[in-house]
Amino acid sequence: MMKIVRPKAFFYKGGEKAVLLLHSFTSNTIDMKKLGKYLQKNNYSCFAPLYSGHGLTAEELLTYRPSDWWQDVINGYQLLKDEGFEKIAVIGLSLGGVFALKVGQELKINGVVAMSVPIHREATFLQKRVFHYAKGYKQLEGKNEEQLNLEMKRLQNMSIDSLIEFQQLIDITMDKLALLTSPIRILYGELDEPLYKESAEVIFQSVATNQKTMKGYPNSKHLMTLGTDINNVNQDILAFLDGLTW
Repeated sequence: MMKIVRPKAFFYKGGEKAVLLLHSFTSNTIDMKKLGKYLQKNNYSCFAPLYSGHGLTAEELLTYRPSDWWQDVINGYQLLKDEGFEKIAVIGLSLGGVFALKVGQELKINGVVAMSVPIHREATFLQKRVFHYAKGYKQLEGKNEEQLNLEMKRLQNMSIDSLIEFQQLIDITMDKLALLTSPIRILYGELDEPLYKESAEVIFQSVATNQKTMKGYPNSKHLMTLGTDINNVNQDILAFLDGLTW
């Protein structure tokens, strides 16, 4: 069996303005490393929490709930506060983007960047994402076909309560977009599913702030922070952060 190196949270210390970086569902902090390093070079301090169960097996992932992941986000925000940062912006991708919107609704924040955010996702779709993740992980572990199929069958019988809770969390966050008054930049990949462009438009229309911009990137799929448009994405995020009233 191959031992998989477990990803970790990271803290890149830069200037006195801080950014909370939030990764996507079934992924990990690797989503955010290049962006974090780029922002650190440009005088921002960046912290990226790793959500509970992420970077582990799919079976372990499903034992946690969105309320646990949201607590990880709050702990990350609190860590920045405890480190003495007064000025904090939040950047999130996909599920991280949903959390970034929630942070904008509930915590004191200087700015929000939401990337590849879905305004709705069925629990069954999320379950497919978990299966896809599980299969890749098990192949990485070097499990044979027979073992893999057996474990995938077992996984299909696991409760999807946490994914139903996730579906509800997205819906509730989208219902409360009018509470978001911080400046916001909404980004999506034009090569991603059409849902994400539609979602970007709904979020853009629904937030209460008048400091809002939206942009699609022609060569980007879902993981915009690791795609071909990475330099443009990074520069645009930096320009947004630099333009905030901190």
